[in-house]
Amino acid sequence: MKQEVIKELSTADLKERLEEEGKQLVKLRLNHAVSPLENPNKIKAYRRTIARLKTELKKRQLAANTK
Repeated sequence: MKQEVIKELSTADLKERLEEEGKQLVKLRLNHAVSPLENPNKIKAYRRTIARLKTELKKRQLAANTK
């Protein structure tokens, strides 16, 4: 997910998306532990997407606190 798309989402949508991405990452990791994934780079992509979502939430939280 691109940063431009993340910025357009509402805070509630960000939280919901973060939860979904986290669940998907856990599933991928479990599947990878049992049998190797066809494309293990998906794990890396999910981790980065989660980091982008958390960063945007933190930015919004800090912006709300400074006002």
